Amino acid sequence: MKLAAASLVGLVLFLWPFAGRGVPAPAPAIAVSVGTLLALGLLEVGARQLDARLLALLAAIAAIDAALRSALVSGIGGFSPIFFLVLCAGFVFGPAYGFLAGATSLLVSALISGGIGPWLPYQVFATGWVGVAAGLAGQVSRRTWLLAVVGALMGFGFGALMDVWDWTYFRGSPELGWTPGMPVGMALLHFGRFYLLTSLAYDAFRAGGNALIVLLVGPPVLVAMRRMQARLHLEVLADARLPV
Repeated sequence: MKLAAASLVGLVLFLWPFAGRGVPAPAPAIAVSVGTLLALGLLEVGARQLDARLLALLAAIAAIDAALRSALVSGIGGFSPIFFLVLCAGFVFGPAYGFLAGATSLLVSALISGGIGPWLPYQVFATGWVGVAAGLAGQVSRRTWLLAVVGALMGFGFGALMDVWDWTYFRGSPELGWTPGMPVGMALLHFGRFYLLTSLAYDAFRAGGNALIVLLVGPPVLVAMRRMQARLHLEVLADARLPV
């Protein structure tokens, strides 16, 4: 329920332009995204789903991704290695942790690199949902190839989500662009054309890169994270059996 409520906030943010109202003002949107991230994190801590070690891992993932993003701002086409650890964390520790890993990584990297702008709320939620997708897949199977498939699909999904923000500022074509008050059906048609013509090929690099890095580097990282998860699980069971 906590994750569903957080995702609902992001969903409203992304669907707002399709109601003909454009994008929300940057300052409130940033405040809402950061507030949602903090609220979910505090609720997870309060529910004892996050202990000191998982918080430390979360900080490490955010720091590594921030460093990678600063060093490789442009990436290769649409590919950036920052999604790799988010995918692995969600796959092992679950959807809520995956959301926190993705959203925190983008927020920290934006603070470090000066990438704070009206696009930031969309990046926070979109990357968080990459972790959520990996977490849901991890509940189905522990196979690395499944995570690679999720990485590929979310490579396109992330690009499409981020295009919602770009599209609202596009006025170059009456067949592709967004205009205030346009009907929902027309908005969806224009956005579909906009994505296919401007981003699909670019996002293919991200999709392929995500899948390749998961297949090549994923197995040892997933093993290490699962060992950490197993130790945490055993310690919780041991604590529960101690006499009062």
